[in-house]
Amino acid sequence: MSKAMPLPSIHDFTAEAADPTHYAALDGDWSLAVADVVASTRLAAEGRHRDVNFVAAAVVAVLSEAVREPEQPAACQFGGDGAIAAVPPGRRVAAERALAALAHWAGTEMDVPLRVGLVPVRALLDEGLEVLVALQDFGNGDAFGLFLGRGVTAADAWVKADPRWRLEPRPGPLTGLEGVSCRWNPVNSGRGVILCVIVDPLPGGGPGLSVLARVQADIERIVPTATAAPLGMGERLAVRWPPSWRSLWLEARTRPRGRRLACALSLLGKSALLAAILGGGWRVAGFDPDRYRRGMAERSDFRKSAGGPRLVLDVTETEAAAIEAMLAAHAAAGRIRYGTARAAASTVTCLVGDLAADRHVHFVDGADLGFWRASVMLKGMAERERSAQ
Repeated sequence: MSKAMPLPSIHDFTAEAADPTHYAALDGDWSLAVADVVASTRLAAEGRHRDVNFVAAAVVAVLSEAVREPEQPAACQFGGDGAIAAVPPGRRVAAERALAALAHWAGTEMDVPLRVGLVPVRALLDEGLEVLVALQDFGNGDAFGLFLGRGVTAADAWVKADPRWRLEPRPGPLTGLEGVSCRWNPVNSGRGVILCVIVDPLPGGGPGLSVLARVQADIERIVPTATAAPLGMGERLAVRWPPSWRSLWLEARTRPRGRRLACALSLLGKSALLAAILGGGWRVAGFDPDRYRRGMAERSDFRKSAGGPRLVLDVTETEAAAIEAMLAAHAAAGRIRYGTARAAASTVTCLVGDLAADRHVHFVDGADLGFWRASVMLKGMAERERSAQ
């Protein structure tokens, strides 16, 4: 089996994320790991939006540990109600075990049904479906996966539609799960509205990638996405004190059953300390609260690509309307499918490795499962197209 190729790093999302020359084309020895929450509609109706985000972040945490290569972060991406990861040669078995264990834990411990699967890139290439991958690199080992090409969305669709690509839940170790948390308050829009955007190209290959670059450029002309960060520069972040019991219990359920109450009480104490430090602006044992807030904003995934742009933007009503009108025009011309969803706030789920070593990344969604609501719109567009054929 061939050795995994090194993945290129992207540091400037605006200039590089839509440019395929900044990505590596995966060969047939790689695989794509896919996970998505099955019952998002029911869970949303029950008000369990944060449970869904928490499980999706847990998938990123565990998969990142399972598929990580020495000296390189894993290419794994949070999707609101699911996640996707590039699995290097030699890490397939570890990915299968992690996915199966995640599905078992999510179903039995969290009451969140999770569908998981693994698709060989060779099968996608045989269908003419390209898979391009890069790392959105923040330095210090903190990174997210970025994906271009129709192979990524196809892998997700295959796992949903065909049982042969799926994995059955079974118990197993979940290394990395303990780093997931969700105790921050929702962050209200500072400019008017939080807009979640999902775009997929209709053409394949080079023409499809050109369409995506054009759409990304059109969005940037309406509002520079770097200035539409939903967390600002971190100044909007506020620790919830006391944290909700639900958020504490979500984290506690990542521990063995006999240790959960003690874990929740410990988290309560840690939250009190963090709230005091951040509220007072104190520097304690080398921890700088202002630097941490800035780091959270800088290492958030409000801009990403999974076959096409996936964005959570804090925009004005005028900018939101302009983006939606532009996307509708591209869709009417047969270039893209898209989905959008509006929210009053964004939510943050965290993956903290080592605060002392400045190792932490943060997953952003629109409140009330904005990414999932945008995906429902995109799927409805696809169904209407099929009905019209």
